[in-house]
Amino acid sequence: MNLYTTSYTATLFTYSTTSRVSASPSTSTISCSLKCGSSGGVGRSRSRCSGVVFCASKLWGLAEAVVEKNGSSRSTAAAAAAVASTSAFDQDEISTHRTFLHARTEQDLLLGIQKEAEAGRLPIDVAQGMEELYHNYRNAVFDSGHPKAHEIVLANMAVALDRIFMDVRDPFQFSPHHKAIREPFDYYMFGQKYIGPLLDFRNSFIGNISLFNEMEKKLRQGENVILISNHQTEADPAIIALLLESTNPFIAENMICVAGDRVVTDPLCKPFSMGRNLLCVYSKKHMNDDPELLDMKIRANTKSLKEMAMLLRGGSKIIWIAPSGGRDRPDPVTKEWYPAPFDASSVDNMRRLSEHAGVPGHIYPLAILCYDVMPPPPQVEKEIGEKRVISFQGVGLSVAPKISYQEVTAALEDPEEAKLAYTQSLYSSVSEQYNVLKSAIYGKQGLKASTPKISLSQPWQ
Repeated sequence: MNLYTTSYTATLFTYSTTSRVSASPSTSTISCSLKCGSSGGVGRSRSRCSGVVFCASKLWGLAEAVVEKNGSSRSTAAAAAAVASTSAFDQDEISTHRTFLHARTEQDLLLGIQKEAEAGRLPIDVAQGMEELYHNYRNAVFDSGHPKAHEIVLANMAVALDRIFMDVRDPFQFSPHHKAIREPFDYYMFGQKYIGPLLDFRNSFIGNISLFNEMEKKLRQGENVILISNHQTEADPAIIALLLESTNPFIAENMICVAGDRVVTDPLCKPFSMGRNLLCVYSKKHMNDDPELLDMKIRANTKSLKEMAMLLRGGSKIIWIAPSGGRDRPDPVTKEWYPAPFDASSVDNMRRLSEHAGVPGHIYPLAILCYDVMPPPPQVEKEIGEKRVISFQGVGLSVAPKISYQEVTAALEDPEEAKLAYTQSLYSSVSEQYNVLKSAIYGKQGLKASTPKISLSQPWQ
């Protein structure tokens, strides 16, 4: 069920949602010099920043509209999970340290980070990451040219910093199968509202929208859908949901993402992950980062696979997985981006789980192009806490017809050859779709980049 009204306007630069609080606060620009350090501070450098002063009551209303859903019940399982994440606080302590929700200006937010770091309530590295996130997000939203960019940044970052800070103080623990927390705080809509202003919908496209309708029909009939996809940014799930919200909200809200451990352990990422349906695994790329943890990671992955098998047996599940084991990276020489190769064993595991579920299952190749919104580090990093580079950019999503293992491998007798052939068939389709999206967005061809196999559209127009 779509709980919020969402609209996309061709004349605007960004995604917008219908607000429950009407506000158009007056603004005046100020300039401040923020000392980001001293002993116990956030850092040693001084940075110039322009702040915006808002009508206090109206800004509080904007942030409040993002935070809580009216009349939500704490008796649901989702509510219990959210309440558990703040179990270490009594109500007085929570209200005392909602530093960021009480911010009225940009200066308040940045000083709030410094204050909590100096008080020892924020680790220095997390505080630095929060400040960096604020500046990069602000710059990206400002680049959109949206007339209310100042209000969007302040409202969204106040909630984001608040949720990051709350989790640092009382870390949320993800289960192998995590269900999106929608009450009493709606983490799903929090992520949608935060990522939406970064997408240039005028220069964004969906390939083969009719196939998403086909998928939704199969899901409602009790069948399963597996999306074999490339993976580009931490924001991929939110971007997929934003592109599909106007036409396929059931898919947008019910998709289960196979997630690596980094998005459920990085303090700056965790609040956004809490709003997604996840199956938590350890990526092959990080299995051997610490040899002493290898056995634990194998056991955890085995448990997650069992959870996935049980979910598929129940039917009506849509699972998104990137069998490359991580995000795409640009070619080190040409700097061109392309889908990372798929791991044949991962693809085969998903196929076997789908076939043994006892209900019909369908495997579709899906391509996503969105690397400029939040590109990963150039190389895979072992340490948690990567730099978040953020941009306002057009994005693309495309799906091709489902691919049958039996049809692809009918003439092959060797199981290993069959596994590789099926993986290559899926990868080739994803690459083909990716190139069409690339031509539409970066080649400036727009809808004309469509091919006989891949029909591009902008259903939000």
